[in-house]
Amino acid sequence: MRTSPHRTPLAAAALLTATLALAACSPQDDGKASGPGPGTAAASAASCSAASLPTRAQGKLTVGTDDPAYDPWFSGNKPSNGKGYESAVAYAVAKHLGFTADRVVWRKVPFNSAFSPGVKDFDFDINQVSINADRRKAVDFSPGYYDVRQALVVRKDSPAAKARTLADLRNAKLGAQVGTTSLDTITDVVKPDRQPAVYQRNDLAVAALKNGQVDGIVVDLPTAFYITGAEVPDARVAGQFASTGGTPEQFGLVLDKGSPLTRCVSQAVTALRGDGTLAALEKQWLSDAVDAPVLK
Repeated sequence: MRTSPHRTPLAAAALLTATLALAACSPQDDGKASGPGPGTAAASAASCSAASLPTRAQGKLTVGTDDPAYDPWFSGNKPSNGKGYESAVAYAVAKHLGFTADRVVWRKVPFNSAFSPGVKDFDFDINQVSINADRRKAVDFSPGYYDVRQALVVRKDSPAAKARTLADLRNAKLGAQVGTTSLDTITDVVKPDRQPAVYQRNDLAVAALKNGQVDGIVVDLPTAFYITGAEVPDARVAGQFASTGGTPEQFGLVLDKGSPLTRCVSQAVTALRGDGTLAALEKQWLSDAVDAPVLK
């Protein structure tokens, strides 16, 4: 979410036909609907090939993202280098659709412009855009390519900085904003012996971290990256927490409302989630690369 640090939830209301198409190919629907016959599957595969897709530039796939493009979603503010989670995901989707890396064109798109009403100058946009009902009124979304997790941010000199398991946090003084999933994670997942510090706003929790009033704070992972990169330079992401059920906040690829590419792009994301590609890329770029292991 980009309220303080990252991208706040966004979504686009698709036309009824687009919504039905998305539902049919979203991960949670896989296996519940009867599969198409061989002829239909072949026709669908052919219509989703690079040669047959009506992209902005013939034979090329135009991908939008903001400038600057932040680590670890990208690397070195160069979306075209294939490094960073979202750059890697974009190229994985392109490959699934039949576009080689040299046929992918990047376009600078301000964050809010990606999901504002109006015709887009990209085929899809990837920019930590959360899927929600309000945004679906203006644009289409793919199924989620990333489930937002909660993470622990600590000062580098804090005892909690060495935590590698939930047990290592048993005696820690942790803080979070009131009424958030972050606070629920402390009470329901970490279950520390010490009462958590509760703040009315997230910036107050960040201030407490800076001042050493808490050993660490729990926020969502994108916010954690922002805090450590821009707000508290001597802080680090100590780790992240496994999803605990319910409906997670998700980032989705953004497309024009009623885009003819929505079905094929959605199928690509669903396939990449199903075959483990997204999980592998998340581990490579959001866990291993920034040393943010899942705390269990």
